[in-house]
Amino acid sequence: MADCWDDYLVLKPRDGGLRDLFQLLFSSNISKNDYIESPEGATLEGAKRRMLLFISIVLQRTILFTKKPMFWVGYCIEFLLNLVSENKNLLTLVLNMIRGKLKLPDKKSPTFRSLIGHVDHRLQLDKTIKSGDARYLAALSVMAAKLAYENEAFTKQTVNEHWKMEFIEFYDCWDDYQEALSTQAFMFCDKLVEPGLIVVAFRGTEPFDANAWCTDIDFSWYELPGIGKVHGGFMKALGLQKQVGWPKEIQQRSPPRTFAYYAIKEKLKEILGRHKQAQFVLTGHSLGGALAILFPTILAIHGDEWMLRRMAGVYTFGQPRVGDEKFGEFVMQHCFNRNQAYYRFVYCNDIVPRLPYDDKALLFKHFGTCLYYNSHYDGQIVIEEPNKNYFAPWSMLPRHINAVWELIRSFIIRYRWGSDYREGWFLRFLRVLGLIFPGLLDHNPQDYVNLTRQGTTLITSTGVETFKID
Repeated sequence: MADCWDDYLVLKPRDGGLRDLFQLLFSSNISKNDYIESPEGATLEGAKRRMLLFISIVLQRTILFTKKPMFWVGYCIEFLLNLVSENKNLLTLVLNMIRGKLKLPDKKSPTFRSLIGHVDHRLQLDKTIKSGDARYLAALSVMAAKLAYENEAFTKQTVNEHWKMEFIEFYDCWDDYQEALSTQAFMFCDKLVEPGLIVVAFRGTEPFDANAWCTDIDFSWYELPGIGKVHGGFMKALGLQKQVGWPKEIQQRSPPRTFAYYAIKEKLKEILGRHKQAQFVLTGHSLGGALAILFPTILAIHGDEWMLRRMAGVYTFGQPRVGDEKFGEFVMQHCFNRNQAYYRFVYCNDIVPRLPYDDKALLFKHFGTCLYYNSHYDGQIVIEEPNKNYFAPWSMLPRHINAVWELIRSFIIRYRWGSDYREGWFLRFLRVLGLIFPGLLDHNPQDYVNLTRQGTTLITSTGVETFKID
């Protein structure tokens, strides 16, 4: 047994061979397949389901094979982007080289930006959206979700100096199955003395992080008794432990490891215990959004109701599906009441919220309140985003036409809303590449920040309601 579950299917892309791949395609007997860990005698009926697992394994093996080249490509791109920004611009860079005053970037410094940070340069919160505004938590959350991609020094400086809030802790956490520090998060509060709001932001998928990509496309699942099926990759990233699953208290080992759920829970518990009026918000973009909604789920499983009552809400941006319909019903029933909210923001053709597939083969379902925005940032409250599985043939042409509009918009958006919305040369270059596969670029945080600031306001003090900002 992989863990403490009676029903599970765990993909092991490092373990099998070519024979196992073909066996998966043509045989329903998966319990003897080296790529799959499942209960003894387990079978998997349905050619489509096996084909999706086949694709997941092939993609994971390919990504793992290119892990080092991916890392070095990402390292070089980030280094070059930061080399230019550290020296202000390309011309100054050349002059500094000639004069022997070249400034080299330091990956751990408070000025080193991630690739995401170079796509969207904004650091400041929107000064027009104040605490108490119905838009405030969403606008703060998306900036925190974007900031979660940065290093600790950059994150701390941004929270303390730009936001005038209090940085609490930065987490670099262990994935027991990938055997790597692949989960990142940070915590901050509105003020250190008697904080009223604590925010926990989980990092999403870094563009050149092979482990994170494998987490996204890992179709492993676990059946939680009485709760439902949950995406295995996200469970592992949050802190699922081999052999023991989700014990209520961490079981330390040698050497000691930091698991995201347990480390963040312990700190939250300490702060909430000392400050009786404080509440907390969970947020994340992409993979970070999946971890943000799984966190209160594990609190509910462990019976930590007093902590759940102190949760102000969960705000996710471009979040993938995390479980089946039964799981969604459990989360909404046990983690949220009428004074709390789970808002799932989806921008236009973003492909990630449409994965994994919602069909009879995989059974993944979204839940909660979906706030969907088109490329004009007009929003609406929907049960499910349009074209929920993305690859419908009728949607291909409109997606590419929309990508052309987004490229045009990148040159004119600053004239509508000001210089804070200016898109730089790097993002415009990516928008050109996005003409080939538009759903990928729609996943970038830039548009999610824009829609929380200038899009249709759908959240009011009494819940969700459609109201257009001029």
